[in-house]
Amino acid sequence: MDRKEARRQAEQLVARMTVEERASQLKYDAPAIPRLGVPAYNWWNEALHGVARAGTATVFPQAIGLAAVFDEDFHQRVAECIATEARAKYNAQSAHGDRDIYKGLTFWSPNINIFRDPRWGRGHETYGEDPVLTARLGVRFIRGLQGEGKYMKAAACAKHFAVHSGPEAIRHEFDAQATPKDMAETYLPAFEAAVKEARVEAVMGAYNRVNGEPACGSQTLLVDILRKKWGFEGHITSDCWAIADFHTHHHVTATAPESAAMALKAGCDLNCGVTYLHLLAALQEGLVTEEEITEAAVRLFTTRYLLGLFADDCEFDQIPYTACDTDANDALALEAAEKCMTLVKNNGLLPLDANGIRTLAVVGPNADSVEALIGNYHGTSSRPVTFLAGLRRYCEERGIRVLYSEGCAKAAEKLEGCALAPNDRLSEAVICAEQADAVIAVVGLDETLEGEEGDNGNYSASGDKIDLRLPASQRALLEALEKTGRPLVTVVAVGSALNVPQGDAQLIAWYPGQAGGTALARILFGEVSPSGKLPVTFYESVDDLPDFTDYSMKNRTYRYFTGTPLYPFGFGLSYSTFEVKDMAADGKAVTVTVRNTGKTDADNVVEVYVKALDSADAPLHPALAGFRRVSLKAGEEKAVTVEYVRNAFTVVNEAGERVPGGRRFAVYAGLSQPDPRSVALMGAAPLQAEVTLG
Repeated sequence: MDRKEARRQAEQLVARMTVEERASQLKYDAPAIPRLGVPAYNWWNEALHGVARAGTATVFPQAIGLAAVFDEDFHQRVAECIATEARAKYNAQSAHGDRDIYKGLTFWSPNINIFRDPRWGRGHETYGEDPVLTARLGVRFIRGLQGEGKYMKAAACAKHFAVHSGPEAIRHEFDAQATPKDMAETYLPAFEAAVKEARVEAVMGAYNRVNGEPACGSQTLLVDILRKKWGFEGHITSDCWAIADFHTHHHVTATAPESAAMALKAGCDLNCGVTYLHLLAALQEGLVTEEEITEAAVRLFTTRYLLGLFADDCEFDQIPYTACDTDANDALALEAAEKCMTLVKNNGLLPLDANGIRTLAVVGPNADSVEALIGNYHGTSSRPVTFLAGLRRYCEERGIRVLYSEGCAKAAEKLEGCALAPNDRLSEAVICAEQADAVIAVVGLDETLEGEEGDNGNYSASGDKIDLRLPASQRALLEALEKTGRPLVTVVAVGSALNVPQGDAQLIAWYPGQAGGTALARILFGEVSPSGKLPVTFYESVDDLPDFTDYSMKNRTYRYFTGTPLYPFGFGLSYSTFEVKDMAADGKAVTVTVRNTGKTDADNVVEVYVKALDSADAPLHPALAGFRRVSLKAGEEKAVTVEYVRNAFTVVNEAGERVPGGRRFAVYAGLSQPDPRSVALMGAAPLQAEVTLG
């Protein structure tokens, strides 16, 4: 069904409603209208990395982990799987009259905000710090979720529009100040791509103000840019209780009816919250018109018609419940976990030799933690494999003894309340290490230590991190393990940048989803070579960064950072070695030959960066302009062509205008950024060419 026909049917249905009924449909928990055959519908549903908060579903790696895969095609496969499970669950639950929250088909995903500061607790919901990577993955996630049939399989929502990345503690009152250049170059491109390329069905506003205007009531963002400039035709939803913030925290209005009117007039069709209960009062006070209420209702019912919710020929209605939580979906989750894990340090210890190890110590507070697998906004897996469980299963099949100690609490001083001294599991962890041929220390965070304000109690501040170190309990554990002198692999389950200096080898596992433990064992013992790439810069310290509340891009992310990173954006090691040669570049694409010169079959990612040589408006460093994952058997070589993203040869000036970047461009193609730190860590520099246009 095309949008024009869906809107025509929506207009006919809404015309039969009273104004009270129309207003009632603008809340996220829209009630039934029995006389018109309209069932209740709850618009609030989540699918960040699997159908979330609605019972059993496949749990894929957290979004930041999926970003580390650097693979658009694979990303869309994951989204298609999520959409199938979403329909399977919706069909079964609605048939039983269950239309509660989290059980619909309008999903408030993906989160395509820019992860500009590693302290931000919600950063692991995003695709990282780069607008190109974020845009490409966002587009493909939306396409996978929504599908391309007569009806939408599910409806995606690009959030949070816009300029939203912490601090969580003050998000309800904060005014994010961003220059026109930073808006157009960094904060808006992924949303523009979501609208123009992926035709995303919904956009969610942010809690904060943007240059003085509350995002969910911003004429600049929602009317001038989203509707008029980009031609967005879908519906807009508020973040949850964000419209109430207008009068309670931002103080841009005085009353709830005024807040409801401000949002509605800016084109915010749906209220996650209760402020739109005051729309009829706003109508009586002359703050809104009946036509504005009607238009919002029409937009929302247009989405429901596009989903086939009032049709008898929707091709997705026959998807059975048994299409959810399948072996095939679990296999896809395992593939995702294997592809996302990122090796950042290796002195030769990895891969482990299963024939040379008789006893393995597995220690750490994340070793046997399901929470360390799932990130936030997660579903409930029926088959989670913790890191310990995956390693134990692998080792037992090969006659390797596994010794386990939790070692410490994730953030508290001790595990047992009656213990007289802190670090009450430390001696046990050291004893296990002393008995072992190698030690796997599984440390890091989880959604209770980095996440959304209000969701969980946090050891630091409202979900945000206070620094880039592990909690003190885990630092003490790693220091003690290092002193044993045993070979030490540090596995970090995390959704953001951390500086963890201990370990002969270090693997960033992210929050890898339900198959994380199986994937970890296969990687550590060399069944699979790690191939993830960092979608964010790992810094030495927050002392290297501007103030958290500073939304200028100056000295932020790899494009503008002036210091030396701990591990750069785009970096990730392999068990194999590679040669990149025979670069050919023109104004459309770059082609290189990649050869696996090692003895291990492995994936890698060809990354292309561009720097305008004739423009003072270009980012400080070469910027990502394309990428492509490639799989190579030992000794195999392939020609890999990477097409540039659409705006690769443009720049954004201080007025926020995207203009040609001149005639001369430096183009880099390789397995990392061309920066000195990446070259030193990789042991090879990307190839370079100069492209002249026009």
